[in-house]
Order: sequence, then C-alpha cells, then structure tokens
Amino acid sequence: MKPIPVERHTLPNGLKLVHSYDATTAMVAVDVLYNVGARDESRRLTGMAHLFEHLMFGGSLNVPSFDGELEDAGGKSNAWTSNDFTNFYETLPAQNLDTALHLESDRMLSLAFSERSLEVQRGVVIEEFKQQCLDRPYGNLFHHLRRLAYAEAHPYSWPVIGLEPDHIARVTLDDVRRWFFAHYAPNNAVLAIAGNVDFDTACRRVEEWFADVPAREIAPRSLPSPGFPTEPVTEEVTGPVPFPMLTIAYPMAAYGEPAYFAADTITDILSVGRSARLKVNLVNGSAAGLVSDADASIIGSEGPGLLLLNARLASNDDADIQRACHLLKVEAARLAERGNLSRRELDRTLNNFEATFRFSNLNYLSKATNLAQTELHGEDINRTVTDRRQLTPADIEAVADTIFNHTAPVTLIYRPE
Repeated sequence: MKPIPVERHTLPNGLKLVHSYDATTAMVAVDVLYNVGARDESRRLTGMAHLFEHLMFGGSLNVPSFDGELEDAGGKSNAWTSNDFTNFYETLPAQNLDTALHLESDRMLSLAFSERSLEVQRGVVIEEFKQQCLDRPYGNLFHHLRRLAYAEAHPYSWPVIGLEPDHIARVTLDDVRRWFFAHYAPNNAVLAIAGNVDFDTACRRVEEWFADVPAREIAPRSLPSPGFPTEPVTEEVTGPVPFPMLTIAYPMAAYGEPAYFAADTITDILSVGRSARLKVNLVNGSAAGLVSDADASIIGSEGPGLLLLNARLASNDDADIQRACHLLKVEAARLAERGNLSRRELDRTLNNFEATFRFSNLNYLSKATNLAQTELHGEDINRTVTDRRQLTPADIEAVADTIFNHTAPVTLIYRPE
C-alpha cells in the first residue's frame, strides 16, 4: 500500500506543521493538538483541561463567535481532552482553509477572558459531570479505579472531567488566564492539515496566520511516581446499576516503551473480533452463563498506565463474583504460558490492527488527527504498522508474564444497590 504523503515545517515561534495532501476530497481538516491535559493539573483544582476544551469555543480576542464564523464557511468543529492532551479540529471546504487558520490562530493568541463566557462554560461542564458521572450507570467507575490504582499526588489518580463539580465551580478568571498562558502556545502545539491543499499553500497560510503568535514559557511538568500498589487491592462499590461489573486493572508501561505496544496487542488478542479469547474461552466457555460479556483495553496514557479486564456478570452472588474474577485472571494469564500464542493468532491480530489503521487514514480528518499525534511523539506515521509487526509471540509472552504474574492488580467490583 502506498505510504501516506507527509511534509513538515516548523515556524520560528515553535509551532510544528505536519501536512498531508489528499486530492480525493474537496475538503480539508485542520487539527491543533496541545501538549496539555489533566496531568498538568493539581489535586486542589481538577478538571481545568476539560474546562478549557469548552472555553476555547467561547470567543477569542478578535473572534466573538467561533462556531458562527466556521459555520458561515461551511465548516464543523469539535474537540477532545485526555489526561495527556487537548485536541481541537475543524473540517471545511478546502478553499476556506483561511477561516479555520484564522479561528485557531486567534484563540491561540488569546481568549476573550470574559466572566460571562466562564460562567456559561462552568455551567456546561458541571452539568456534563452530573450527566456522565452521577446520573449514568457506572459513571463514577474511573473515579474509584484511578483512586485505587494511583498515588493520591499523581494526576492520573483522577479522571479528565475532574474529581468533583465544586472544583470547576470555584475556577476564577485569574485561574483561567494563568492556565491559558502557561499551556496554550505555538511552542506547545502541533498543527496538522490534511486534505485538498498543497504543502506550499499550507505553509504560506500557516505562516501568515500564526507567525505573529508569540512563543511562551510553558509551565514545567514534574510528575511523581505513579505509586502503584505493591499488593493486590480489592474494593466493592454499589450504585443504581442493572448488573454487577467487574474491572481488574494491572499496571503497564508508558507510551513509547516496547512493552506498551505489546500490552495494546494483548488486549486485542483478548477482546477484538469474533475469535477473541475472552469471548470464545470465557463468555462462551468456562464462564458461560456467569459472564455475559467481557473485554480488555488499555487507558492509553503517556505515563505508566493501566491494562483493564472488564466483565459484566449475570449473578450478584459472592461466590459467583469470586469465580468470575478468578476465571478472568486465569484466561489473561494464559498468554504468559510458553508456546500458548501461535504466530498465526498473532498475525491475525496484527492484520486487524493494520486494517483498522489503514481504513482510518482514508478519512482526511482521522488522518490529520493521527498525524498530529505521531508528530508530537516524534514518530513516522508510515512506520506505525511496520513497527507493530515486529512483535513476536515471545514478546507477547514476556510482557503478559510481567503484567499478569508479577504486578499487583486492582480489582473493582461494582454491584447493584
């Protein structure tokens, strides 16, 4: 398959541009990825990164209505925040690229910093917290899980949305100004452009709109040890949920380490596709009738993270829950057994990974988002599949042994009230 065309340019103020020309569409995607997330917060004031995801749409120095101007140009926008990053993107007709660059450069230059905008967005975020964490079944699961898995001082010990609504309620305009000028800057961002705009045009337009945005001193990031438990931890919580949910979290490597990509592949082997091990061997096998659904995933963090095993149970009986927990652990740990994973099964999993990756990059927006992330990591997007295919069954076995046999898991049992 032909490689994704990629070209790069860095402005004097530190803004990194990564570009991919796509003549098959009349559109363009503009993606701005800021190297700031919940890991940059303090425990006394959580949810700031997520609040800013909303505030960045509340008006900037010269643009009172971000969405209004973008919609007039036939465009759409959205954003997401993680513990590590904040990402903003627009899609619009390629001939209107200037509109997106104008809007992004102006809010990178400065927000409007109005009490009215802060009041509105505080209300939106607090309502979102209530809907997602307080009113939704299992909505506070990650509040409990992160608290159990990470040291209290580590910012991964709370979810992106924050510890409690009161933190957002007490954010002041001074807090907003300090956060903005400490993190939202050209030298702390990657700008990705993918679509029907050639590289020379993209460079000229980006220089025109962003060259005057000043570089800033970025707040230093000093993360403490994750403080993972040294002995297994189990906790039960109750809530208005329809059935018991079991989550087992194991410490795993940080992004970029070889063991990270092996752990990601382990969760694919366990839960992706009709032949996934948890489905075949657990749900339809040893735990049939007890475990109605099971999956595995990673939280995908830049620092030391968590590999999760999840199971939905058909019984709330203590003995049944303990049995399900044992079977889930045993099934995952089988990957650590010598010769348990065949080359054929691993290749099938890697083929699925490649198909997902390549299909996602047929879309110009997904391509822009992926380009921004690989550029921030200093990676070559065209090596993503090749590098993943270097994994061997022995690599998977070694990492599975470390995770499932030599680390202390955190088990959270979420039961109906």
